[in-house]
Amino acid sequence: MDDVRAACWSALDDLRAASPDLLVVVGPGETTADEAGRAGSLSAYGLDVTVALPDAGDETMPLSLSVGAWLLQRDGWEGPVATATVAGDADDGDGDGVELGRRLAGRADRVALLVMADGSPLRADTTPADLRRRAERYDAAVTAALRDGDPRVLLGLDADTEAGSPGRQALRVLAGAADDGLFDARVGYDAAPYGVGYLVGVWERHG
Repeated sequence: MDDVRAACWSALDDLRAASPDLLVVVGPGETTADEAGRAGSLSAYGLDVTVALPDAGDETMPLSLSVGAWLLQRDGWEGPVATATVAGDADDGDGDGVELGRRLAGRADRVALLVMADGSPLRADTTPADLRRRAERYDAAVTAALRDGDPRVLLGLDADTEAGSPGRQALRVLAGAADDGLFDARVGYDAAPYGVGYLVGVWERHG
């Protein structure tokens, strides 16, 4: 996982260089919420690790935000931070993520998002071949959409509820926040260690 972590640190360097007025950590959760806690733990996954963002209270973050908070904590991020979640199984025709993104984008003049969104968990060699091929196609489509830097392409991702991931909804938050802007985009990592799709990319508003 060293290459994954190195790509994440590089992405955070880009976020820091952008000097945002507010950074919002976004990820899948049980509900869609503009505020989603500021403290978390990885103990349920076998790691005695706790994480906290400034002004943490009693509300516990889901795993997606906890990993994002861990990255920021390790990076020594000192700027203003907020959190938000989007329901992975939004039942309103995918509108939740887009509308949440639009709201988050309006919270400050210069908003940056740290979007935590799993790729497909079905990339292992032990996965049935047909399902694994679908998972690979799903992840390839996500990679292409992020590399394109066009929110409309990101919104065009087809759902594959069996081979995909609830993380797709978090990517729709990014698309909603980006609206119809043009972005310089790069993908710094794209692989499937442990049979799970991992992707690290950066979007920066063009000009």
